[in-house]
Amino acid sequence: MSGTAGQPAVSVREASASAYVPLSFDPGEAYQFDWSHEIVILDGVTVTVKVAHVRLCHSRMPFVRAYPRETQEMVFDAHDRVFAFFGGACARGIYDNMKTAVDTIFVGKDRAYNRRFEQMCGHYLVEPVACTPASGWEKGQVENQAGVLRRRFFVPRPKFKSFAELNAWLEDRCIAYAKANRHPDIPDKTIWEVFEEERSGLVPYVGPFDGFHAVPASVSKTCLVRFDKNRYSVDARAVGRPVEIRAYADRLECWQDGQVVARHDRAFGRGKTIYDPLHYIPVLARKPGALRNGAPFKGWDLPPALHRVQRKLERQPGGDRQMVDILGAVLTDGLEAVEAACAEALEQGVHSAGVVLNILARYREPPPPLTITTPDVLKLDREPAANCDRYDSLRRTRNGTIAGAGRHGSTEALRHEDGL
Repeated sequence: MSGTAGQPAVSVREASASAYVPLSFDPGEAYQFDWSHEIVILDGVTVTVKVAHVRLCHSRMPFVRAYPRETQEMVFDAHDRVFAFFGGACARGIYDNMKTAVDTIFVGKDRAYNRRFEQMCGHYLVEPVACTPASGWEKGQVENQAGVLRRRFFVPRPKFKSFAELNAWLEDRCIAYAKANRHPDIPDKTIWEVFEEERSGLVPYVGPFDGFHAVPASVSKTCLVRFDKNRYSVDARAVGRPVEIRAYADRLECWQDGQVVARHDRAFGRGKTIYDPLHYIPVLARKPGALRNGAPFKGWDLPPALHRVQRKLERQPGGDRQMVDILGAVLTDGLEAVEAACAEALEQGVHSAGVVLNILARYREPPPPLTITTPDVLKLDREPAANCDRYDSLRRTRNGTIAGAGRHGSTEALRHEDGL
């Protein structure tokens, strides 16, 4: 068997295997998503960050954002950031078969997507499309973007204090790149100009998706839960029952019985313990001595007036107990109100818990009732007079005598007076 123009059929198939069909996309039709690993210097330490890449297929507008992980909550946050930046989403999103999105790969394009990933796509009205395994050309734009932006953004290694500073810089660089480079298919316009035209064709941005990753956890007797190799404190009243940890890209929330019992900025690395001293105030009510040496209270940065009251109370007997009573008010009145009460007490030359709590009680007193202005049409022509003799007039009989004493006599007189 021979191939075209005398060439063997095998060589023709081999040649066609290295060819591909150029793709064309309408405005707002699709975007491509992928990850890359880049090396940066954060706060003086060389680290490998995970960079989420998104590219609008029509305008070629890029967006990149760096994260410490490739976990599902980071995927959710990246989508919200990019859609807020673009001002909308596309009808389709093209992905590889990342585990945070795809649970099972079937024949062809059929996929079993992760339930939470499907919820996110439904929120933004995006249809997810997964590439065929080992077919990177199906999202070639974003893969090419990862290589180009690595050379432009990450060589030499950028230095920043935090992820927030790094990501603000990356967003500015994406805009500058789009404004400085011509569109490959529309050379008389820049990528930014085509992107501005494409915006009207995007699915309008509807606000953030509640993108968390939920896991159950138990609360230890020291009011701590474990997550991602770190420990976080929760409200002491949650001890003894399980909680649901909701991990976001930048924070951690613990829920129990439909209420938040802890909220922390998320920590990365391992072996860290993150305390909120307010979580341990209910324990201090039973063990006030723990205020001096308790780990959650080490380095607690109290407001100035509250700190001064604490220093004064430390020098007198029973001061720890009084300070615990003042801190207990923070749970009900808030830190600002307690700080203001402490400041007022110090101005008066006192600092005892009784005085501070009394000031707080006065803060809680309801304001005087509002004075209602009566319309002229509702005003009385003759003000009623307070006259107790009018009551006797109701008890008089027709002959002018007052009805006999007793409840029944009075009732009969009143009935008679009313003509009943």
